[in-house]
Amino acid sequence: MKEIANKIKKAGGNLYLVGGALRDELLGKQTHDEDYCVTGLTSEQFQELFPQSHIQGKSFEVFVLDGKEFAMARKETKLGEGHKQFEIETNPNITIEEDLARRDITINSIAKDVLTGKIIDPFNGREDLKNHIIRATTLHFKEDPLRVYRVARFSAGLQFNVEENTINLMRELKNELNTLSKERVYTEFSKALLTDKPSIFFDILRKSDTLDVHFKEVKDLIGAEQPPQYHPEGDAYNHTMLVLDKATELTSNLSQKRKLEIRFSALVHDFGKGVTPKEQYPHHYGHETAGAKIVNKFGHNIKAPNNLIKCGKTACLEHMRGGIFYKMKPSKKVEFIERVSKSILSLDGLQIIVMADKTSGGRENNIDDISFEKIGKRCLKEINGEYIEKKYNLKPGLQFGNKLHEERIKWIKENLNNIQN
Repeated sequence: MKEIANKIKKAGGNLYLVGGALRDELLGKQTHDEDYCVTGLTSEQFQELFPQSHIQGKSFEVFVLDGKEFAMARKETKLGEGHKQFEIETNPNITIEEDLARRDITINSIAKDVLTGKIIDPFNGREDLKNHIIRATTLHFKEDPLRVYRVARFSAGLQFNVEENTINLMRELKNELNTLSKERVYTEFSKALLTDKPSIFFDILRKSDTLDVHFKEVKDLIGAEQPPQYHPEGDAYNHTMLVLDKATELTSNLSQKRKLEIRFSALVHDFGKGVTPKEQYPHHYGHETAGAKIVNKFGHNIKAPNNLIKCGKTACLEHMRGGIFYKMKPSKKVEFIERVSKSILSLDGLQIIVMADKTSGGRENNIDDISFEKIGKRCLKEINGEYIEKKYNLKPGLQFGNKLHEERIKWIKENLNNIQN
């Protein structure tokens, strides 16, 4: 990188490391994507210096070189509502300080000279890093409504507090949030779900009064009373946030795809409680089926992938049954196992949802009473099509399916206590 910086220096420019890579470096975290800002050069000069680089980006040019991104210092002028209505100015006279001023929050408005190592920090971002504070860099913050969701996501990812003036600026952007594309909303939402404490994302949106724009179904859980003997944590919103964070903890070692499927399911598993008539409180009869319909609409409204929506619907419909698995009759147990095992969420995913539902918030429960995954998988493995074909000399069909189901019920009766013990 110093070779690139020296080449830029000889041509009359300077190269700075900026953005998340520098923020993570200052936090002592491993950096991933590196972004660089170039001052003192035009795009044409940069391309002449590095003809092997290739250009990407529509609204402004970003050069990709050796897997790193380089952009010329720029200023932005807002022309209209939304995330894309900007006039972008780049010229060699724009300083690094002017480029940093257009950025969203102070901890992202820091630069490091690649050659000298000098830190340029005109907005005291390092102090905010030290104090775990997220603060708007300047009033330019209000020019981009996407920053509302970015701030909430950074707060969840870093577990930093958002200072009050920034909360107020987020509130002022509320009316522009509907100008955002569903794809951009989902991107920030999914990144928030992949943090270590995604509940903070929703708490910050709630605090800034912006939760109901794209996440009305989450807001509807606020004030939805629950039976206090089962839910000492309070309303359905508090319960959902605890379940989400517990599911996050239980999925920390899984793939990114699996994390999203299970954490999304944890978020939406009680959506039906948000539409329960108040006269029925603290009970929520039929919230499972009501929730599945709401999840479908919610998922499509934020362009969530179909695998997440399907997992969420399974969580709504089956989490209550999973919680009373050992109280079911053997036939109902088998129906439950067969049904859930065929879903994308599957037995392992639903078991995490049920465990989080039962144990979040420090509540004491017997984990063994909801360990249906082990029993279900063993039952399906031992009593399969091959077993039926050998035992009864049957070929696939109605009679074959009935026998398979009967044998699984028999197996559950004979083996449940042994496995449980």
